[in-house]
Amino acid sequence: MKSLHLKAGRDKSVRRRHPWIFSGAVERVDGSPGTGETVLVKAKGQPVALAAWSPKSQICARVWSFNTSDSIDKSFISGKVNQAVSFRASLQIAGHSNALRLVHGESDGLPGLIVDRYGDVLVAQFLAAGAEHWREVILDALAAATGCEAIYERSDAEVRALEGLQPRTGWARTAGAESPAVRGDRDAGRCAIVEYGLHFRVDVAGGQKTGFFLDQRDNRQRIRALAQGREVLDAFCYTGGFSVAALAGGARHVTAVDSSAPALEVARENVGANAFDPSRISFQQADVFAYQRQLRDNGSRFGLVVLDPPKFAPTAAQVKNAARAYKDINLMALKLLAPGGLLATFSCSGGVSAELFQSIVAGAAADAGADAKIIERYGAAADHPVALGFPEGDYLKGLLLVRT
Repeated sequence: MKSLHLKAGRDKSVRRRHPWIFSGAVERVDGSPGTGETVLVKAKGQPVALAAWSPKSQICARVWSFNTSDSIDKSFISGKVNQAVSFRASLQIAGHSNALRLVHGESDGLPGLIVDRYGDVLVAQFLAAGAEHWREVILDALAAATGCEAIYERSDAEVRALEGLQPRTGWARTAGAESPAVRGDRDAGRCAIVEYGLHFRVDVAGGQKTGFFLDQRDNRQRIRALAQGREVLDAFCYTGGFSVAALAGGARHVTAVDSSAPALEVARENVGANAFDPSRISFQQADVFAYQRQLRDNGSRFGLVVLDPPKFAPTAAQVKNAARAYKDINLMALKLLAPGGLLATFSCSGGVSAELFQSIVAGAAADAGADAKIIERYGAAADHPVALGFPEGDYLKGLLLVRT
């Protein structure tokens, strides 16, 4: 087996079971491994891990296993897929939703692989060289483990370019006989799902990520419980997940804002799928930053504001600019809150820690002249586990504030 040798003193993270090896930590590579090929990682001449080689990425190797006696073969990869699927079954999510995350990358021992299930349809993202190398094995294992014949691929995230991989989208598996969910909605690229009794249509072909933010499942349910009788502002509403939850919880009225016309089209479908009174919600296609200022100038006040923006800081290099953006939207949101109003604010930026996010929101409150308290903290749903040695997997953080 070809091997990768770490520089002296650069083995600490691997020994703490962090799955990423950066190019700056590599002293030399023996042999000429191909992209995605398994290499033996050595520190001080001793084997410490087995990893997928990615020569064009700053993360030049991603660990498959810290047990160097393992064989990274079809059986190993299939076993990891089966283990991930079995773990989700143990969570008993099916009791309240037919949509969930089945594979969560590094935290499931399958670095660079994301798989979400929407009813009878799987959506897979192959985001790293190792996952790409084992693509066919993974697809076969997913079909066998779930019984789903339809698998749509959304390998179109920007991170693939960092791995030297071209984007790829489309149906990866249909097995000749498409599932009813696919056959009925293929032209629209929609999948129908149910979450806590609420109905949603997921745009698996054109939506963000895999089409829906499953990590916010439990947080949507919490917003549902808090919305009774409140005027709600759902900023960056995307396809209306929080808006639908707020309406189901008895919100007096919801203002749903997003810059994407296609996302708002699906949001309207989702409101209609739940037979809510359309007069209880208004949709605004607008830049959220500008629209918040317009609301402030108009003297608007809300009892509940939800801020769930896109990833402002994918990496640490973007943190400074992201901090300004997070502060801006939270400052405006706090100004729009009525006394006793609630702000549910989120960050999905991996480069922004929970501590930094809280500090940013605290700065926004100070600049807004608003007294506020944290009453709840939020994270991703349980089907998005975080490996103890991989803190980067803990990307979603949220705060619930009350303005006093």
